[in-house]
Amino acid sequence: MTTTRLAMMTLDCAEVPPVAEFWAAFLGLTQTMGDGENYAMLSAANGGPALGFGRVDGYRPPAWPNPDGSKQFHFDVAVEDIPAAEARAIELGATLAQPQPGETWRVLLDPAGHPFCLTDAANWG
Repeated sequence: MTTTRLAMMTLDCAEVPPVAEFWAAFLGLTQTMGDGENYAMLSAANGGPALGFGRVDGYRPPAWPNPDGSKQFHFDVAVEDIPAAEARAIELGATLAQPQPGETWRVLLDPAGHPFCLTDAANWG
């Protein structure tokens, strides 16, 4: 039987450095590969899938909300304190998305416009 595993998730963006720097700082990852302009790969010290970023000419961020279905996926980030994590993400370059869909999570946009949710870590077991 062949073993498979998710090695990396890669996000498109117009500019790699600000997006890679944001996610490295917010998730505590280290840049392990990249050329400084066209691509970057972030990894966690404890392993797991890497997070990659690739520069795409003409990149257009997904819409929020996305009535046309243009948003293909988003990250759910489990945090101990949603308001503190929100403040940290904004400090690092994220923006608060509008509208917000509810009270139990917060939707933000990374520097390239990718939506992500902050969720209560207690809800993830």
